[in-house]
Amino acid sequence: MDSHKVNPIIVSKNITASPERIWKAITDVSEMNLWFFNNIPDFKAEIGFKTWFIVSNDDRKFYHLWEVISVEKNVSIHVEWTYPGFVKEPFLVVFSLKSEKINLTNFRVTAYGIEKFLHFNLPEFTVESCKGGWEFFTDNLKKYIEGSIN
Repeated sequence: MDSHKVNPIIVSKNITASPERIWKAITDVSEMNLWFFNNIPDFKAEIGFKTWFIVSNDDRKFYHLWEVISVEKNVSIHVEWTYPGFVKEPFLVVFSLKSEKINLTNFRVTAYGIEKFLHFNLPEFTVESCKGGWEFFTDNLKKYIEGSIN
């Protein structure tokens, strides 16, 4: 085991909705564009599906290449993220849903592999930035689902 390995980043939020409703929001590109990245060109919850897009921050461009590697409808989806130009090894993100009670679902993001990026010494590739980003997106998802943003 790598002694420099960083624990996965885990962000979870209870959302007032069924797993099926949240699944649609995290896998339908037209909905993803409203609460996640607004420039995702396409997305399908199918093993082997790939997409890519660019996120700019100041004068830096970050190419995001995603590949879906596992799908259990309304339960979880595993996506490998690669950042060409920085790290070619994938960073694994798992989105999972767990029904807590009727119309209440726990949405959880588990991100593995941030240690692959730490040596770049970029503010976007820190544990704090990654955790903060996932907290921002899970808050957006909750607001979107529960009607605070459209």
